[in-house]
Amino acid sequence: MTTLDSFTRAYVECALWSSIGDDGEPLDAVYSLDDLAPECLQQMVDDCQDFRELAGDALDGIDDEQAGHDFWLTRNGHGVGFWDRGLGAVGDQLTKDSKSFGSCHLYVGDDGAIYCG
Repeated sequence: MTTLDSFTRAYVECALWSSIGDDGEPLDAVYSLDDLAPECLQQMVDDCQDFRELAGDALDGIDDEQAGHDFWLTRNGHGVGFWDRGLGAVGDQLTKDSKSFGSCHLYVGDDGAIYCG
């Protein structure tokens, strides 16, 4: 099992939960963190680290797990995230920071591993 901080673990778990496989089921019904292709996991770790550096003090007082979920949901336009938590200007800034990363979508490769696209 890969060891990640709570922000990044929550980000990955939310990504698997909110991503749908070819069978129409959420990826987390069949796959876990350990099924991520190494390059996809590294991209996710890097994105989380870069986001946290960009956001800086704006994340103070927000639970790491909630922030990890919100980063995934916000960057991908899922209709919930930082902007709807009642955080005012901080939520607006975190939304802008999240959106600056663009969207990321997971898919299952021919080898059965999960990739970022």
